[in-house]
Formats: sequence, C-alpha cells, structure tokens
Amino acid sequence: MTGAAETHTVANQPPPLVDRNLYDTNTPLREAAEWSGTGAIALRARALGDALAGADAAQWADEAHKYPPVLRTHDRYGNRVDEVDFHPSWHRFMRLAVEHGAHAMPWAEPGPGAHAGRAVLLSMLAQVEPGHCCPISMTYAAVPALRANPELAAVWEPLITAPEYDPGLRPPQEKAGVLVGMAMTEKQGGSDVRANTTAATPLADGTYALRGHKWFCSAPMNDAFLVLAQAPGGLSCFLLPRVLPDGTRNAIRLQRLKDKLGNRSNASAEIELHDAVAHLVGDEGRGVATIIEMVNHTRLDCVIATAAGMRQSTAEAAWHAAHRSAFGARLIDQPLMTQVLADLCVESEAATATMMRLASAYDDPAQASFRRLATAVAKYWVCKRGPAHAAEALECLGGNGYVEEAPLARRYREQPLLSIWEGSGNVISLDVLRALATAPETAEAFLAEIEPAAEADPRLGAHLKGLKETLAAGVEQSGARRLTEDLGLALQAALLVRHAPAEVADAFCASRLGPDRGLGYGAVQTKAAEAIVARHLPG
Repeated sequence: MTGAAETHTVANQPPPLVDRNLYDTNTPLREAAEWSGTGAIALRARALGDALAGADAAQWADEAHKYPPVLRTHDRYGNRVDEVDFHPSWHRFMRLAVEHGAHAMPWAEPGPGAHAGRAVLLSMLAQVEPGHCCPISMTYAAVPALRANPELAAVWEPLITAPEYDPGLRPPQEKAGVLVGMAMTEKQGGSDVRANTTAATPLADGTYALRGHKWFCSAPMNDAFLVLAQAPGGLSCFLLPRVLPDGTRNAIRLQRLKDKLGNRSNASAEIELHDAVAHLVGDEGRGVATIIEMVNHTRLDCVIATAAGMRQSTAEAAWHAAHRSAFGARLIDQPLMTQVLADLCVESEAATATMMRLASAYDDPAQASFRRLATAVAKYWVCKRGPAHAAEALECLGGNGYVEEAPLARRYREQPLLSIWEGSGNVISLDVLRALATAPETAEAFLAEIEPAAEADPRLGAHLKGLKETLAAGVEQSGARRLTEDLGLALQAALLVRHAPAEVADAFCASRLGPDRGLGYGAVQTKAAEAIVARHLPG
C-alpha cells in the first residue's frame, strides 16, 4: 500500500515567484528608465520593488480580490452613511502607493523625469495588484484639471500631493492627505458626455447644487470627485467633495457597486446626487475642455497599467516554463514554447518602451504636439494588445494558469478594463482622427519621432512610407482603427530600433511589420528566441 507521504509528493512544479526585486529583475524597465531620463528613480524603485516582491504582497493581492469591497448604505440605526468597506490588504497597497509617491510625485516633486519616474513606480504596483491603481491614477490626473481654478487648487493640491494615506470620511481640512475620483458617464450618454442630464444650479455663496445620476463613479470612498454637469452656461466641470467643511456628508447617495468582470478589488459605484454641493472648475460651458486634462493623464496610466500586466504575464509564463518539464525537457528549452515566450517578451518590451516614452513626453512642455497624438495612439494600441497577451501567457501555464490561485486568471480579467476605461477602441481611434484634423502639427511631431529609426530598418522604412501615403490621402471614419494600429506599430518599432537590443527590434519588425508577419504569438520564428527569453526571465 502506498503511504500518504508518497501520494502527496510535489514534483515538477515551479517554486513561488517571490523575493525577486520587481525593478532589478526587469531589465527592459531599468534600461527604459535610463534612456527616458529618469534613472534617478532607481533608489526609490528598488525600495518599492522589494516591498512588492515578497510573499506578503502576493497574499495581499489575493485577499484584496477574494474579499471585494462591500457597500453599506445605512448604519445599524438607519442613518444614511454611504460607505464602502475594504479588506485591510487593499489599504496596504494604497498606503504603499501613496507613501512612494505614485499618486502625485510629478506635482509634489516637479522636475526632469518626474512623470517617467512615476510611471516606473506605478507599473510595479500594477503588476502585483492593479485594482488599487484606479484611485491612485485619478488622484494623479486630477491635479492639472483642478488648476483651472487656482483658488480651489490652492486649498486641495497640498492635500492631494501629501505622501500620507488617510482613509475615512472626514472634512478635508482634518486629514493628512486626500484622494480624488471621477464621475463623468451617465446611463443615457456613456461616452457621449455632452448628453449628460445632471443639473448644476448656482447658489448664493458661489457653489453649485448638483442633482442627477452617475452611471459610473470610480473609487466612491475618495475624498472628492471631478464630475460633469449641466450649468446655465452649458456642460461644466465641478469638484464634488464627499464631506463638507462642517463635517456633514455631502448629498451623494451610493445606489450600488458594479459587479465587474475584473478589477474586483476596486469599488465602482452608481450614485445619485441630491443637490450635492460642488465647486466650479474652469468656466461654465467648458467642462469637457477642463476635464480632458484629467482624462489624458488617466489614458497615460491605462498604457502604464497594461504594460505592467504584460510584464507580469511574461514573467509568470517564463518562470513556469523554466521550472517545469514535459516530454523529457524543460518547457523553456523546447523550441515551440521558446518561440511563444520570446514573442510575449517582445510584446511586453514594446509596451514598456511605449509607456516610458509617452510618460517622458509629459515631462517636457515642448513635446505637447507629440504627446497629444501619441497618448491616443498608445492608449488604443497597447491596451488593445493586453487581453490577447494575457490569454497567451495563461496558456503557457496550461491548466495551472486557469485556476484562481494563479495570478494570471486575475490578470486575464483585468486587461480588458484598460482598453475600455477612458475611451474604448472606437472612441480613441476617432480621437486620433480629431487630433490629425484639428492639429496637423501632431502628425509632424509623431512622424519625426519615427523617421530616424526608419532609416535603420527597411521594414520600418516601408511601413512608414505606407503610413505617410495613407495620411496624405486622408482617412475616413471607417479606417480609423487601421490607421491607429499602423501608427502604434510604427512608434513601437522605432523605439525598439533605437533603444532595445538588436535581436528584440529585429523580432518585432519581422513579426509585426514584415511581409510574412503572423497573426498569433510564436507564428514567426525568431532566431534569437532563447536570448530574448533570458533577458526577460525574472531571475
């Protein structure tokens, strides 16, 4: 009879992927930090990378998703409280993010490389637990929009930029730090925010009373929200606090939490406003123009979070393949698996390079034209690639990847969010057409970014030639997606040709731009597959 110990012997399973610093073991990220001008972030990044690499952080991520937020509309006595309770592990990630500056570093510590440095930090946080990055991202993005009202910004910005995580509903002046959310969409409008019906009525003291319904309110336990509402002068932007200066709760009613496909650690609510007090940000009738400053920065964060997810997926797949054997050899040494892994690595590196180049453009006002078009292009293309990348990485683990104990199941559900949030595919590709039509200098700046690299690789050169011909001929709405895809591929290829090892750039151009490009990961053979995988293996 076989003993219990023998029947439960664990063999041919990878060890836990822990205790490997998320910054030091990510070669493409470290290199991109250098060439994007934020190499000085290394010390802070290593400290955060250590905190996120341990088994504790992996457990916190599991707990934050296993025990999602819970809405409490009333207390035991029947009083309206409208609070959301989170698991302690959620708060652990929030505290890490705020204390390391991921919520406001460019505003608290302005200087060269600040936005790119923050991208490094946010990408590591998003690798481990992406849900909490939503309130962190919106807090970061709120500052440039809030500055449209200097008096309001003078009161709120010092609290927003403080490195103190201080949860709980209290008057802002009593808190060490605050967080900001967003509520734009309504059930009758969706992306068409100009169809919003929430009404803003001016009050005698200069504030407004907001009455209406918001279909999506992200992070409803944040201390304030930027919202859109119809004022007498048209659609306008407002700052809506959760608690008023006298300590009373603002008239914001949480109706329900959304039961989402992924992003389950983070709360998204449907809310009603019953003459809630709000402050005008910018001018009446300029709501979209004002809040678009916030939207552009959160679109940048969609790119960062997607690239982070690709890094996590790539690391988990390569780690599994390096420690598991089948048919007499390690998976990572079997040619077909090596090709698939190499292709996943190339996609991840292209996304990392794109996020760092885009973030660095936010550090330089002179790059506003490039940033305008590149943000939309990267938001569309990088985020569109995320879900399929996660699915392929999960497949590398086989059945092991399809169980909740593996983080790739969570990642698979998370990646589609980044493509939907802040503008799904059609909305973003139409924004690309809008940028080209209203600001032709954006195309000039974008193409100038690509041209030097195109001279070094004939496949990119041919792709760029075709792209210029398409732009010259003009693109109808129905062709917006293909144009945006071609712009995204051109940018990624140019960045890899300039900054990545030759084998990575060659693999990208051959599989994405070449005449024999394939439709699936691993379909185009890469001669340097083993070297590419070794570059991305986390230790």
